[in-house]
Amino acid sequence: MSLNDNSRFRVKPGGAIKGRLVVPGDKSISHRALMLGAIADGNTTIHGFLQGEDTLATAKAFQQMGVEIDNDGSLVRIKGVGLKGLSESNTPIDLGNSGTSVRLMTGLLSGQLFNTELVGDVSLMTRPMLRIINPLRTMNAELVCSEKGTLPIKISGGHHLKGIEYELPVASAQLKSCLLLAGLYAEGETTIIENQATRDHTERMLSAFSHSVTKNKNRITVSQAEKLVGTEIIVPADFSSAAFFIVAATITPGSDVVLENVGVNPTRNAMLKIMALMGADIELQNERVQSGEPIADIHIKSSDLHGIDIPEELVPIAIDEFPAILVAAANATGTTNLTGAAELRVKESDRIQSMLDGFIATGVQALASEEGMTIEGGRINGGEVNSHGDHRIAMAFAVAGLVAKGPIVINDCENVATSFPGFVELAQTAGMSIDYV
Repeated sequence: MSLNDNSRFRVKPGGAIKGRLVVPGDKSISHRALMLGAIADGNTTIHGFLQGEDTLATAKAFQQMGVEIDNDGSLVRIKGVGLKGLSESNTPIDLGNSGTSVRLMTGLLSGQLFNTELVGDVSLMTRPMLRIINPLRTMNAELVCSEKGTLPIKISGGHHLKGIEYELPVASAQLKSCLLLAGLYAEGETTIIENQATRDHTERMLSAFSHSVTKNKNRITVSQAEKLVGTEIIVPADFSSAAFFIVAATITPGSDVVLENVGVNPTRNAMLKIMALMGADIELQNERVQSGEPIADIHIKSSDLHGIDIPEELVPIAIDEFPAILVAAANATGTTNLTGAAELRVKESDRIQSMLDGFIATGVQALASEEGMTIEGGRINGGEVNSHGDHRIAMAFAVAGLVAKGPIVINDCENVATSFPGFVELAQTAGMSIDYV
């Protein structure tokens, strides 16, 4: 049964997480490989591409703009058209639920010669876009959006972009990447100043496509590109997807699992530091580098966790993993405090409120603030949770069901397919009692 057949998960408590598991390919890296492959000269081959709805939306968008993309389910081949080789789509480009697609592509498309309109699903149409539109306008891009600062975004082509120096007002890899991609088309240099480190997949990926990015402390600079060169990319397993099994194995007695070939980019893996501070037994094995990205096998054993004050400097780097981390906190002894995480309010759902609602429904003591949450660790009750259409909320409470006092039913789970197709089946293989209802 597929997620389209039924949108509810039911998880029964009990069991342990064991074995060697492979989670799907990294979503962030898959997006970037597609985008740069499309505008490169020559062919690009992507191994380990995430076959999720978000990344497939990116592929479809470039196909609408004239790029030949062959996807056989295991290997993606792209015939790049060059920096200026994209063609205008006859219809608006629908990016579904993918915030990464719309924010990065807005930067890339601001330098094209043709007009583009970007739209998305109901959730994506409500997400804030002025954070990318305003700095792009300072680069001489012409864009308009709704009065609320949301999609649709209409991009007027043919404008001569100019490089800028821009200090990020929020720690956002999507904003940084948007401006770096626009910088490929901008006269001179584009320099991004970030006061908190964010994931650097775009910088690494540009180097893989033969266009170097320079970094001097917290200043990241890209110059106008003459061309990108097609290449071969090996996509590691997605750390954000691995996070759910890291927590599942940590909180479930008797667990012992290895997650293979996971991306452990240091601008991405702060969750490991947070979990270690909580007392988790996690070890990196077989560390190596592929396509410019550090990867490793992650070995996790069940552990007794204790509550902590999560260091704020780690929060931006672990922002996508917090639904899973907060479930770990709910199973820890003592109190966990999360601060500095206002960005969680503007994800696929308001993740602070969504997690609080789920905790209330399952008897976890928690208080939310504008930019964080305080959780009192203890046993989780069974109950019924609404994921609010957010894939990470749905998977987080699926993990919580492993150690709950009774079954947990999670509603509105269709969007799990955006990032983790096959989640239920892999969870069953690992030892979880989870099914569709």
